[in-house]
Amino acid sequence: MKSWIPLVLLVSIYAALLLPLKQYMDTRPVAVKLGYLPEGTVLRYTVGDQKPLVAEMAVLKVLFYFGSLIEQWQNRVVIPPEYYNMYRMIETAIRLDPYNMDAYYFAQAAFTWEVGHARDVNRLLAYGMKYRTWDWYLPFFRAFNAAYFLKDYRTAGDDMKRAAELSGSSLFTKLAARYFYEAGHNELGIVFLRSMVKKERDPKVKKAFAMRLEALEKVQRLEAAVDSFRQRFSRLPGNLDELVTTGLIDAIPDDPYGGRFYLEPNGKVRSTSSFASVQKKYEHQP
Repeated sequence: MKSWIPLVLLVSIYAALLLPLKQYMDTRPVAVKLGYLPEGTVLRYTVGDQKPLVAEMAVLKVLFYFGSLIEQWQNRVVIPPEYYNMYRMIETAIRLDPYNMDAYYFAQAAFTWEVGHARDVNRLLAYGMKYRTWDWYLPFFRAFNAAYFLKDYRTAGDDMKRAAELSGSSLFTKLAARYFYEAGHNELGIVFLRSMVKKERDPKVKKAFAMRLEALEKVQRLEAAVDSFRQRFSRLPGNLDELVTTGLIDAIPDDPYGGRFYLEPNGKVRSTSSFASVQKKYEHQP
């Protein structure tokens, strides 16, 4: 009988520790739950021929994590994402398996629009282009980032030319020529996002793209109305309300990000939301 006493004691201690641990795991911040993955250069020598599997698991983990945040944002619950770890995990996945297209899709979705790290994403895309030599998407993404975010039209033209050659798309050929000029940013953004919405497979990431597409389309319509106002009255409107009172638009549209559209002195349409559902403050940067 005495031999059971240590076992009962151990079980009691285990039960006493298990409940607080479970409560901690359930209530700790979502950002912590992403976890950690060693760098790709280290893992390449430890996972052997399982590189594609480990890479896919890393990408799926990030997608699940980011998807849970999207759901929170839609409920107006702001949880700052752990962008640094997200980026490093995606980078590790690409180093392990540069053929994993989901990793590039996610990098393009999360680290350009949301936190403005197009230059870091372009480094990943350049790495992938060495392997996915048949794929027009990577140079297409890279060209868009170079023009739209970085204002590097020479790089954009070169990459879009490559995308046009690989895809045979006449549209890309036209865009390649236009990328060398600082014009039509919203139009280029809309073309790009329509392509992303059409091709994106993850529904939550697709929804994030669709929201930004809606915002840019509304800005484009407002700026077209501003141009019409300028042609008619030989001046800029004092505010967007003048577009309504002059009958150029029926009403000022709602910003899908919850902000309010307004007119800058130079005639550009902006929003108080800056087209972001999440806070862009974070401790680490990729």
